[in-house]
Amino acid sequence: MILQSSIMPRAAAVRMLLGLGLAIVALSGGFHMARAAAKDPVATAARIGGDAVRTRFVADLSAAVSYSVYVLPNPYRVMIDLPGLRFDLPPDAGRDALGLIKEFRYGEVDKGRSRIVIDTNGPVLIEKSFVVEPQAGQPARIVVDLVPTTDDAFAAVLKSDERTSMAAIADAAETGTEASAAAKPAGHLRRAGRKLVVIDPGHGGIDPGAIGHKKTREKDVVLAFGLKLRDILKSSGSIDVIMTRSGDRFLPLKERVRVARDNEADLFIAIHADTVRGPEARGATIYTLSEKASDAEAEELAHKENRADIIGGIDLDTESEEVTDILIDLVQRESKNHAMFFARKAVSEMQGVTKFTGKPMRSAGFMVLKAPDVPSVLVELGYLSSKQDEKQLTSPGWRGDVAHAMARAIEKYFAQQVAVKGE
Repeated sequence: MILQSSIMPRAAAVRMLLGLGLAIVALSGGFHMARAAAKDPVATAARIGGDAVRTRFVADLSAAVSYSVYVLPNPYRVMIDLPGLRFDLPPDAGRDALGLIKEFRYGEVDKGRSRIVIDTNGPVLIEKSFVVEPQAGQPARIVVDLVPTTDDAFAAVLKSDERTSMAAIADAAETGTEASAAAKPAGHLRRAGRKLVVIDPGHGGIDPGAIGHKKTREKDVVLAFGLKLRDILKSSGSIDVIMTRSGDRFLPLKERVRVARDNEADLFIAIHADTVRGPEARGATIYTLSEKASDAEAEELAHKENRADIIGGIDLDTESEEVTDILIDLVQRESKNHAMFFARKAVSEMQGVTKFTGKPMRSAGFMVLKAPDVPSVLVELGYLSSKQDEKQLTSPGWRGDVAHAMARAIEKYFAQQVAVKGE
């Protein structure tokens, strides 16, 4: 069965999906709240203490703040998200290794939102974390205690599939703190007769993503690939392209999705290059949203949120629960079917120029795939944990071959839709 091209008006469909958010997953304590900080709190010092049995990270603050803390794999690191914190630290802050910590870095990830990233020597868990109120002339402090664990124990905590769990935790972190809305790129107008593709290079800015054997950073290789694909598509003369990021900057996951939805994209392509345990694993994989995740999202939309104007301008408040469930499920299923249709095209075109994993098409609950009204795929170009893949990912020749193959898949995907619609 060949898919039709009209899903439903993009801008009107499922407007409140991104407002749902996920609960913060903090592996040893959840989302911690302290007294709200005064305007523009400042981190004035940071230090590490302890040893390989237990390592403590401490940051001095001008005021107590709310925060969330969680751990991520590939590479192993601890993330501390804080609202609107400025940093007044020495230039060499974070470079000294001690105990379980290799180094730490910090910065603003969005307007009104900051992050401290602690790189660790291996898998760790958060034994405890807390904020100390200022007292007796001492500053406020945020304290995080880390203890070592094994790879297997860490994986067990994250539960089942490492990739999906990592995405769920990262997505939860992104939605846990309110970020500024993603506006339409200035001056973008869809030109008549053209399709619109949003290319989303993963990570960026303070978040480097995975790191290869030769210190290749995921954020760099996926951006280089995304820019190459953009240039090829724009030269076709029939496809408009928007990049969620065209430079080294951080963008929250939910805003990446909103760029696609607010611009009524016809296709959303997230680009990644992760790591996995074991150097034998290599090759590309194309992910679409899992059926289970899609169904759960539909149920949550239908039963927990205001349902007015969710799909195609239809006021679902006037519909029964059964009709609402059906309408939301239909638009999500149609978008997923379109995404799977494109994924098959991409595998067909790309398999002549690059290696795929044993299962080239898979499904997972990545947040960036959850726009119900925009067909979305996540393309893992390869694994930076593989020396062969790392070499390819840094090769301009390989990058050009794969980008051209993906561009052909995109053009054939849209061409077949247009042909069928005209019948």
